[in-house]
Amino acid sequence: MRTDGTISIHLNGEHRRVRAGITLAELAGELGLAPEKVAVERNLEVVPRSTLAAVVVEDGDELEIVHFVGGGDAAARDDDWTVAGRTFRSRLIVGTGKYKNFEQNAAALAASGAEIVTVAVRRVNVSDPKAPMLTDYIDPKKVTYLPNTAGCFTGEEAIRTLRLAREAGGWDLVKLEVLGEARTLYPDMVETLRATEVLAKEGFKPMVYCVDDPIAAKRLEDAGAVAIMPLGAPIGSGLGIQNRVTIRLIVEGTKLPVLVDAGVGTASEAAEAMELGCTGVLMNTAIAEAKDPVLMAAAMKAGVEAGRMAYRAGRMGKRMYADPSSPLAGLI
Repeated sequence: MRTDGTISIHLNGEHRRVRAGITLAELAGELGLAPEKVAVERNLEVVPRSTLAAVVVEDGDELEIVHFVGGGDAAARDDDWTVAGRTFRSRLIVGTGKYKNFEQNAAALAASGAEIVTVAVRRVNVSDPKAPMLTDYIDPKKVTYLPNTAGCFTGEEAIRTLRLAREAGGWDLVKLEVLGEARTLYPDMVETLRATEVLAKEGFKPMVYCVDDPIAAKRLEDAGAVAIMPLGAPIGSGLGIQNRVTIRLIVEGTKLPVLVDAGVGTASEAAEAMELGCTGVLMNTAIAEAKDPVLMAAAMKAGVEAGRMAYRAGRMGKRMYADPSSPLAGLI
């Protein structure tokens, strides 16, 4: 440390002097960066984001600070979306179940362009702890894992599952679903609402699967949900959006992101959800059970993007009668 109270570091390949005692979070702030939106490597070791405010920069440190940037045009970058303070470009979230193998799952994810994947929380296979795991094929450092309470039929089961997920991976952004019965897989909204309140108080950021009911959506928002995820149709049915009116009312009635979750079967239905003004679409079965999952993943990506562009462009009004696109005056 020099007499002026500064130390010397290398930051992203450049020599720089910073004040002694500065933390990594403070350094990011002085650079105009939000600490929660960057990743920091210190002397070739990745520093957990949760500790940035506690780690003090030392003289001679080699630091790399990175964040995600998108290619493409400025208009696309201006259409990012945010949930719980985290920003994403892709409006498609995909699941990780029902695929033939992990290789196919990873290939479909790449084709979809999704930045978030839902993951079920299951017990470790203690009889074969070296068996392949999802993390061997989909890197949680590159793709946001969204722990999911799929298969939980009580609020207590869901809460317990997500507590374990946070302990295992540090995740606080989670997907909550509490099912009412095995036949329909419809959400139990009483248990869902109770679990949302508990999780929010514990610092979780729950994205919540729910019925397509604008009143239920409002109650979830008040309870601490960070995103509303109404079903379009029963889980795994591929029936498409069954009630456009209630989905639209949910979109209009909340300030939270709204993502259609369940029921989408093909790309045109994904586009339909986006044309209703939804923030995004979550799907699993529609891709995993397609004859060509990788090709369908690419189709879903295109469908979501097309629907979003159509929504932003503004649909023409419907008319009861024909209206010529070419002027009738001056006909020969």
